[in-house]
Amino acid sequence: MESQALVIATIGVLGIGAQWVAWRTGWPAIVLMLFAGFMAGPVLGFINPEESFGDLMEPMIGIGVALILFEGGLSLDLRELRHSGDAVWRLATVGVLIGWALGSMAGFYIAGLVWPVAVLFGGILIVTGPTVVLPLLRQSNVQTRPASILKWEAIVNDPTGALCAVIAYEYFRKVTESPDASLLEVVPPLIIAAVLAGLIGYAAARVIAFLFPRGAVPEYLKVPVLFISVIFVFVLSNKIEHEAGLVAVTVMGVALANMGVTSLRSIHPFKENIAVLLVSGIFILLSASLQWDELAYLQTSWRPLAFLLALLFLVRPLTVLLSLLGSSVPWNERLFIAWVAPRGIVLVAISGLFALRLGDLGIEGGQLLIGLSFAVVVATVVAHGFTIDIAARLLGIKGSSRPGLLIVGSTPWTIALAKEMKALKTPVLIVDPSWQRLGAARREGLPFYHGEILNEATEHNLDLAPYQVLVAATDNEAYNALVCNEFAHEIGRDMVFQLGENVEDDDRHALPPSIRGRALFESGFGVTDVNERQARGWIFRKTKLSEEFDFTDAQQKLPESAHMLLLVRAGGRLRFFTHAARPEPRPGDTIISFSPPQDRSAEKAARRAERSAEKNSDKGGEKPQTA
Repeated sequence: MESQALVIATIGVLGIGAQWVAWRTGWPAIVLMLFAGFMAGPVLGFINPEESFGDLMEPMIGIGVALILFEGGLSLDLRELRHSGDAVWRLATVGVLIGWALGSMAGFYIAGLVWPVAVLFGGILIVTGPTVVLPLLRQSNVQTRPASILKWEAIVNDPTGALCAVIAYEYFRKVTESPDASLLEVVPPLIIAAVLAGLIGYAAARVIAFLFPRGAVPEYLKVPVLFISVIFVFVLSNKIEHEAGLVAVTVMGVALANMGVTSLRSIHPFKENIAVLLVSGIFILLSASLQWDELAYLQTSWRPLAFLLALLFLVRPLTVLLSLLGSSVPWNERLFIAWVAPRGIVLVAISGLFALRLGDLGIEGGQLLIGLSFAVVVATVVAHGFTIDIAARLLGIKGSSRPGLLIVGSTPWTIALAKEMKALKTPVLIVDPSWQRLGAARREGLPFYHGEILNEATEHNLDLAPYQVLVAATDNEAYNALVCNEFAHEIGRDMVFQLGENVEDDDRHALPPSIRGRALFESGFGVTDVNERQARGWIFRKTKLSEEFDFTDAQQKLPESAHMLLLVRAGGRLRFFTHAARPEPRPGDTIISFSPPQDRSAEKAARRAERSAEKNSDKGGEKPQTA
């Protein structure tokens, strides 16, 4: 019992540790997790999951994959298909058949697998995996349409690939029992089972959508009820047919996402945390379970390497390009989609499952699938993870690489701030539900969005991916706090800001810090404070720091009552001065300050004196000016 607890703790530390290292370095997380599991398992022998968990390994992984697919389904909104529906439909139908055929031929003629194993593996290779596609898309900041196509394909094709593997397995099982068996005896029952599983998933979604809004389930039980329902639907559907549960949970997730159940918004942070834990745990489990004899095939033959190259440069590109012939998708996006196809958990889990079943049927070569599936995962994740940025940039479909600023509320103060940020080439967007208040943004040529930021439809009508920092600065402090609290889990608690409490507010009216964003300015200026100063002519000034002109020089050059608002790093990262933290200024940073108007004649005289002093000085180089 103690050894099992130690294994579970070790898996957790390795998985989350790998995710943290990936966050710090920008490397693909799946590669680091596979490396960590491989080192802890076959190399060092520190953990042996099969020995620790025995027969529980398969159901643990199966339920984990089901929850991941359900969580992925919850992120799919059918309105996204307005721009990418035709491409997704083609890839999920024609693309499946082409990919299955090409993958099977590559497995037989190049990898040297026997036909039953090659056909089954070709079906599994259809999957691309949301657990790896979605992190790569977030990392690379790809434009909306190609990102949407890849996301939908990853989630829809995961259960499809599993069903293709089931069809192949059932056919070869029938042939083993009865050599005269045909596809007509195998395919229709499996299709019926998939349809039934889908209906079970949809029915479960309808029940949840009926009960939750009517208060039939208390708030503290909604998450447990939802996740137990997913597990029950998965297990029940698998009783109808192997792997049909993957179809059921995917349908359940997509259906719930499109039924407008507002109470589901509150569970988003929890489900995302569960997904991270499951992905980390399953990858460590699977890679630690590898055996050296399963990897011998990869070390002693040229075929695996040739197969991987064919998969990367022939099978995937031909599948996508043939599927999208005649579609409205531009060629640069087609080429990008044709290149990006990392494989993940589902491929490894299903390959391991069917490798055992093929052995039970007496079909040789099934054990090769385990090592080969890991090789496919590593090769595709490394190849696509380290080149997706380059491919997106070369094909002209990369979004802005500079972190963007999302400003909620159109006021004279936010308009002035947005103008300064735009001048520094920082992507900026002003959001306000009032068309009249947005008039100033329109006149200044600033990007804006007319709508309520808290409206659920905004998530689908507005691409928020380019904006890593949010400033809520409407005239209503409680609303600002609500906006910051809503977006804290998505953008990050340290990246949502609002103006502080007004000076005249007392403790009875103060909002709890736990629901507020970080308070802007070290002084904690409130909405009324900045509006009054704005009316008196206060302006934003930007000052560039260098080796010769440091932060102390900048402070001396500015008016004594000026207040520092933020630093813009050389690479575009934004760091705000808040009531609780002061960023460390560096050479190359640009300081944005909020300061009173200066006497222009005095300012000009000071600049003339400064230039005169520079001429008389032996020091070279320009001294940056305050704008």
